[in-house]
Amino acid sequence: MSAYSRPVLLLLCGLLLLTVSIAVLNTLVPLWLTHAQLSTWQVGVVSSSYFSGNLVGTLIAGQLIKRIGFTRSYHFSCLMFAMATAGMALSLDFWSWMGWRFLAGVGCALIWVIVESALLRSGNLSNRGQLLAAYMMVYYLGTVAGQLLLGMVSTELLNVVPWVTAIVLVAMLPMLFARVNNQNDEPQQAAVWPMFKRRSARLGINGCIISGMLLGSLYGLMPLYLAHQGMSDANVGYWMALLVSSGIVGQWPVGRMADRYGRLQVLRIQVLVVILASIAMLGNYAMAPALFILGCAGFTLYPVAMSWACEKVMSYELVAMNQALLMSYTIGSLLGPSMTSMLMQNYSDRLLFVAIAAMALIYLLMLLRKPDRHQTPLAAA
Repeated sequence: MSAYSRPVLLLLCGLLLLTVSIAVLNTLVPLWLTHAQLSTWQVGVVSSSYFSGNLVGTLIAGQLIKRIGFTRSYHFSCLMFAMATAGMALSLDFWSWMGWRFLAGVGCALIWVIVESALLRSGNLSNRGQLLAAYMMVYYLGTVAGQLLLGMVSTELLNVVPWVTAIVLVAMLPMLFARVNNQNDEPQQAAVWPMFKRRSARLGINGCIISGMLLGSLYGLMPLYLAHQGMSDANVGYWMALLVSSGIVGQWPVGRMADRYGRLQVLRIQVLVVILASIAMLGNYAMAPALFILGCAGFTLYPVAMSWACEKVMSYELVAMNQALLMSYTIGSLLGPSMTSMLMQNYSDRLLFVAIAAMALIYLLMLLRKPDRHQTPLAAA
């Protein structure tokens, strides 16, 4: 039976629309605040309030799903995100925008946990890698589409907020026609914090932390590195588009290989490729293929690590494990750029790739020390 059932396809359609809205707002909110003469630290605080909302949303997602189920939780999260988006048109006051972005962060985190958990529960050991690869492909495609839209429409606040809010509301429609899971399965949920103590899933959790550190550094510091190489804003955008596009290209084959050959083996290869690509970037030799390979391996690390951890738990523990993994990724994405930026400021911009290689090497050592008891889906079948 195909992994892409009707509820899964509808869920991915809704996610695509939501991701377009998220990408547009994440780019324009700092620009709107800057145009409103807010200081740099105020812009930073507003951005931090969004990520703080992500952490809060990750923590409360399990209880929300337990009380009202996946479908209603999805609709509630979309309404919260739409309200937070529409609220920004009321005023450009610093405190109100900090509150609206916090609320948007909560809504976005809820959506991510709900969609990822619903996909995991819709799949099984033999196709979860494909489902998560499709999830990441849709996410990155929505991100690219959102960036492209900015060059085609007016970016004024009062022009953008109405159609972005409308897109969020339209994203609720697909889930009106499909149910993701059985209502009888929803009330039974596990706690989040015990998931961090699961020895069998620790490699997956550590992989999500490393993935967050790696991708956070690439997203946040690669534009700075390229700009310091003397590139124009247009060229920086080109190279970042190449990086994100490589992540889209790599999702499907890596997901299929993880399902067929086992997550542990694929994780080892991915991390080794990240190290080799980082070394190639250090030498400025064949930058385009090196950056493409780095994106293919780095951007596919999170879904494979997630599927590794999720296959170590029972079905009713998937939501709690997914919360733990998203929280791990968020923590990593906060830690990675902060540590790497200090190294770049005090020593050299080239330490960006040294830091990425070091993160990957640490995870590779963890993967090599783990006895290979991973059972592939084919063997299980």
